[in-house]
Amino acid sequence: MFTRTSAATGAGSPEVTGFYDKDTGSIMYVAADPKTGKAALIDTVLDFDPQSARTRTDSAEEVLAFVRDRGLTVAWVLDTHPHADHMMASHWLKRQTGAPNGIGEKTREIAGLWRGIYNLPKAFDVEADFDRLFADGETFMLGDIEVRVMLSPGHTLGSVTYVMGDAAFVHDTFMHVDSGTTRADFPGGSSSELYDSLMAILTLPDDTRLFVGHDYPPVGDRSDPAWEATVAEHRAHNKHLGGGISRADYCALRDKRDATLTLPDRMLHALQVNLRAGQLPPPEDDGTSYFKIPANSF
Repeated sequence: MFTRTSAATGAGSPEVTGFYDKDTGSIMYVAADPKTGKAALIDTVLDFDPQSARTRTDSAEEVLAFVRDRGLTVAWVLDTHPHADHMMASHWLKRQTGAPNGIGEKTREIAGLWRGIYNLPKAFDVEADFDRLFADGETFMLGDIEVRVMLSPGHTLGSVTYVMGDAAFVHDTFMHVDSGTTRADFPGGSSSELYDSLMAILTLPDDTRLFVGHDYPPVGDRSDPAWEATVAEHRAHNKHLGGGISRADYCALRDKRDATLTLPDRMLHALQVNLRAGQLPPPEDDGTSYFKIPANSF
């Protein structure tokens, strides 16, 4: 797996290692406090083969092997939102490490939206499946580093950004500088709300390292995946926002682009798993879990 580490820059700054999941274009992160050795696992993938409907834990195991090799202690298992393009390993990692898992509190509203789409009115007990449902502005500690939660809707109605010192995990808002920003056309999404979230992230200090959720190389002359750039770099050079753009122009650009995109191949499988913190649907009387896929709904 392609990995890269961004060193801590001083007191209160985390060391951040990204792991690139080629199958989904996702980046998984280990954010660690160098002083205490406490680590957060962010947006870790549960591997899934859409053709066979089979799950694996290879990617999550590789992340845990890195944590063990570095002598780190997992303090948090975090997700920024219920992902549409991959399944989350939150539940499995919680069982392996004993660390609490967390996500934004508006996941409750996302669950309500998808209960209707799946016609599962009693499904998705997010209070039971996640230990923490973080509110906008809430803070918690990763070792000696304070983590602040920013509500960052647009891609979903409840996505959150985790700000840790000079690092921010901005999920599906920005992509890398040369790729622009992420889509806003999923249920509950909004290009106008995404614009507000992007602008809010750009108010962070110029040297804040922004770690994005996805990359899809090759891009231009770049063949390797990339996921880190500063606020200043995005403000000046981001493909969709660099140099300043009005809300109306951004929404027109984003909506036109989104109209050309197909659904992620894992989306209808993934949401019914991720709204259970990465657990498969409850087994039926034969001991097998079954996915429920709505026909002609998208």
